Amino acid sequence: MTTTEPVGADEGDLGWGCERALMHDWRVADTWPAGLLPPVCGGYGRCCVGASGGWRDGAVKVIGLLGGMSWESSIVYEQILNEEARRRLGGVHSADLLIRSYDFAVVERLQSAGEWEQAGRLLADSARALEAAGAELLVLCTNTMHEVADMIAAAVAIPFLHIADVTAAAIKATGLAKVGLLGTRYTMERDFYRGRLQATHGLTVLVPDEPDRTLVHQIIYNELVQGIVRDESRTRYLEVIGRLQQRGAEGIVAGCTEIELLIQAGDLSLPYFPTTRLHALAALDMALADS
Repeated sequence: MTTTEPVGADEGDLGWGCERALMHDWRVADTWPAGLLPPVCGGYGRCCVGASGGWRDGAVKVIGLLGGMSWESSIVYEQILNEEARRRLGGVHSADLLIRSYDFAVVERLQSAGEWEQAGRLLADSARALEAAGAELLVLCTNTMHEVADMIAAAVAIPFLHIADVTAAAIKATGLAKVGLLGTRYTMERDFYRGRLQATHGLTVLVPDEPDRTLVHQIIYNELVQGIVRDESRTRYLEVIGRLQQRGAEGIVAGCTEIELLIQAGDLSLPYFPTTRLHALAALDMALADS
């Protein structure tokens, strides 16, 4: 049944009625104001979080995910968030997620062309949409696109959880000061990530020399984001890591969310910082805070 009148809405509130459908397929009443995204329905004939806030019946805050860059790692975010929510809360609990998943080909073309401003506008628009739909915190499910993190964070009023800050906290918690960074060429060479670890968090960051940087980048784009995981590529990554270790790296940052599909902690003899897992767990910590 679709409700066509506001449910418990005060003047100026956006708590309009909506129906609950199976599999989180939310359908909005015909009376929803034009141009506005709906809140997420919590069922029971009441709406939980709208653009102006409102009633929420859940143990976990709504997490907005900007994903699909690539989806191979975005689904790992979802799996970690849901499994960890169930582990911590028990029963049939899961994470409360709003997801915007891109066609990665669109984003990759912008990366290759150096159109970071346009990419930032694209992601910022989606961030605003997630906030309007009820997200209470925002997670960008990619290291590379944190190049435009400031544009995204400035577009919303909800907290934006920066992946480099989460990673730095994990590194510093182990007492390490010098780490090797693997990632896309953009992440290894541009200042938005490496510079943040160094200038904001006081870490020393080593990146592979050439031709190792090209090798690391090509395996990400030619294999991992396409779902291809090869033992030969794992061996070559471990060789690159070995050379970073020889240069003094005390730990290794998997600074691309797809790298965790290839390299696991058990593959290494030094501390490993898997940014997908660290980021997802930190997001859930924030989502559970004060709940």
